[in-house]
Amino acid sequence: MVEGTPAELGYRMPAEWERHEATWLSWPRREGISFPESFDRVLPALRAMVAALIESERVCINVCNGAHEAEAMEVLRNLDQARITFHRVPTNEPWCRDHGPIFLTRSKRPRLAIVDWDYNAWGGRYPPGDLDEVVPTRVGEILEVPVFYPRMILEGGSIEVNGAGALLTTESCLLNENRNPHLKRDQIEERLRDYLGVRQILWLGQGIEGDDTDGHIDDLARFVRERVVVTVVEEKRDSPNYKALQENLVRLRSMKIDGQPLEVFELPMPGRMVREDLVLPASYANFYIANNCVLLPTFADPMDGPARETLQKLFPGRKVIGIDCRELIWGLGTFHCLTQQQPAL
Repeated sequence: MVEGTPAELGYRMPAEWERHEATWLSWPRREGISFPESFDRVLPALRAMVAALIESERVCINVCNGAHEAEAMEVLRNLDQARITFHRVPTNEPWCRDHGPIFLTRSKRPRLAIVDWDYNAWGGRYPPGDLDEVVPTRVGEILEVPVFYPRMILEGGSIEVNGAGALLTTESCLLNENRNPHLKRDQIEERLRDYLGVRQILWLGQGIEGDDTDGHIDDLARFVRERVVVTVVEEKRDSPNYKALQENLVRLRSMKIDGQPLEVFELPMPGRMVREDLVLPASYANFYIANNCVLLPTFADPMDGPARETLQKLFPGRKVIGIDCRELIWGLGTFHCLTQQQPAL
């Protein structure tokens, strides 16, 4: 156990656009619950994701055992295997953003550390989550870095940082009684400051329809620079998302970081997606920022092009790569939900 909190020891959580050493993934299990009756149909999107990522950085993939690794390697055959490292870190489900290690850095040794938040599978919605719960500690053992334990339930997709002291999150998720009913808002803010090295907590309200995480920020609003945010908006007034996303937009436009107003850009929402009577949380905000590219989920929707154009303007030094996620979203998440960045030192 490390003495002191990360903030006391000079650690911070870097922004996603800062340089990566690697991207971590957890390869899905055929017997998992994320892709019922559609496992094989999501594999092309996973392959396309890894193929794009290895052009930017190393990819570390958690697998359960040798057979699981062989299954992943078959999907990834003919890709540059020198850029892919498999680790025997068993998981329940593939959503590494939520169960994976939250990496911290500082200027003095040990420069890299991990935060292992408690995990209850999205408010106990999808038990068991027992393997996912210990992933950050397992990765810490592999990398031989300090691991901090805040003793608070939190998923990585519920927070968004600018690397310079500000954090975005949502009331609907972090204040939900199915996460930390024993903690009040100010206590949650204190844990975030202590364990992520942030100073300012910025709160949005509700998430999008179909989001089974109770409103993760990574389907709503994302930092693209220290004081620049892109947020999804719904133009259709009769959409269930219209009111909540307008409220979030108003809040963002009123926010300041270190006394300076945020610059807010808008992303469209794709058309409403329903499959087997289930509303799917399709969102262009679930993009992932790699070293040389931005992975954008697309849905064969008229708004795919405008979303890509908006992000390309915001990331002029990176190529925005759109990948069809019509099958992947059946698991209720896309690229940001699947990935976890390890910062370069």
